[in-house]
Amino acid sequence: MIRYIRWCAYFCALLLVALLVNIARVQVWESAAYGANPANKRPAIERYAQPRGDILVDGRPVTGSRDSGQLLRYERTYAHGPLYAPVTGFSSQTYGTSFVERAEDGLLAGTDPGLSAFPLWYDLTRGRPAGGNAATTVRAGVQLAAYAGLAGKRGAVAAVEPATGKILALVSSPSYDPAALSGTGARVKAEWARLNADPARPMLNRALRETYPPGSTFKIVTAAAALDAGVVTDVDAPTETPDPYPLPGTRTLLPNAGTGCQDASMAEAVQWSCNTVMAKIGVRVGLRGMVEAAERFGFNRDGLRVPSWVSRSNFDTDMSQDQLALSAIGQFNTRATPLQMAMVAAAVANGGELTSPYLVDRTTQDDGSPVRRGHQRSLGRAMNPATALRMQQLMVKVVEDGTGKNAAIPGAVVGGKTGTAQHGVGNTGTPYAWFISWAKAEGAPLPAVAVAVVVEDAAANRGDISGNLAAAPIARAVMEAALAAH
Repeated sequence: MIRYIRWCAYFCALLLVALLVNIARVQVWESAAYGANPANKRPAIERYAQPRGDILVDGRPVTGSRDSGQLLRYERTYAHGPLYAPVTGFSSQTYGTSFVERAEDGLLAGTDPGLSAFPLWYDLTRGRPAGGNAATTVRAGVQLAAYAGLAGKRGAVAAVEPATGKILALVSSPSYDPAALSGTGARVKAEWARLNADPARPMLNRALRETYPPGSTFKIVTAAAALDAGVVTDVDAPTETPDPYPLPGTRTLLPNAGTGCQDASMAEAVQWSCNTVMAKIGVRVGLRGMVEAAERFGFNRDGLRVPSWVSRSNFDTDMSQDQLALSAIGQFNTRATPLQMAMVAAAVANGGELTSPYLVDRTTQDDGSPVRRGHQRSLGRAMNPATALRMQQLMVKVVEDGTGKNAAIPGAVVGGKTGTAQHGVGNTGTPYAWFISWAKAEGAPLPAVAVAVVVEDAAANRGDISGNLAAAPIARAVMEAALAAH
């Protein structure tokens, strides 16, 4: 009898060991697979069981949370959703997150280890702290000026503080209301389908993700490259450039939009946006010199994050001489995001130093205790300080007595550069209107803001499109708002 009891005890012990092994298998080796299984709703229920932390502009929340009373309890809400959508992105129970909502998801959801001095405690208790807050660098007045200036036209505005890299405004138009994507059900799915089918692509963040031919605004890069390389030593000296200019190795003649560019100096070419002169100067700088200069300004750079990722701006590294001539005036395959062109203006305004742009100034716990701070980071020197000073003077001349007069602000020093970028097969597309600029209050030691504006207005008459008419007034309004807030 005792033998049978002993064998029964052995069998029970074996069952216990098997049970413990199975528990270990489920809890350790297969826990990730079970957690990621679409049939497992517990992670989603837990994720939305408490309010999400907020994204702040000027210290005030532009997001919130609403108790829906559903299984996924708290839905995201947005104040002035279309205005701040390019900054916040969306947080959807159906489609996930984007932009700051994605980049700071752990902090906002309350799962970031930095939110607690004892994160292991929350692991043991299966709880989590309240979601933290992400305070952005955006200034409400500057953002509103950019949004109102575009007035629903397709385009984008990026404004940065040159010395620090803080992004003061980030606007993409047309926009959308991210609150429409927050919950679940047929309504959310229908809105998602509508937004994705819209030919105007309202969910595309044109300021960060779209690249355009920068047109004549790229002449600032070409002029800086020529000065740094010593190709041009006197900006007021005639360049012996014909009008029109024969593209090297071809019979194609490059014209100018205006008159007075025959044998113009580089200073006059920047002031009046002479294609012929700047194309010839780009060829004289040479492919290697132009590539190196463009890359110092941030072109061909992968991995830029603000903290959302930014599309790569392109300047070809292998071109014929005629292609180089066109690239030097922002055509051919040269493409840039509006943020990249704001960085070009900022480098000029900042004495040649290129500062990495960033959008999140600091993150905090729910009670305001600090978690992390954003910080400025140099991306290197885009040009020599002497070159930057000379470029500042040239850009001021553009606004005071050149193609960019619509950007002038009384009582402030403003430098700018217009651009009208051709695109499409045979340049048949409606041109993009560009303006890049910077502004400094009179008597201030440093410029307060650098701006890039692009307008792709398909409804406008082709002949009416120019950087000065379509984009410069928007840049002026943004700069005025930034100077008022500085």
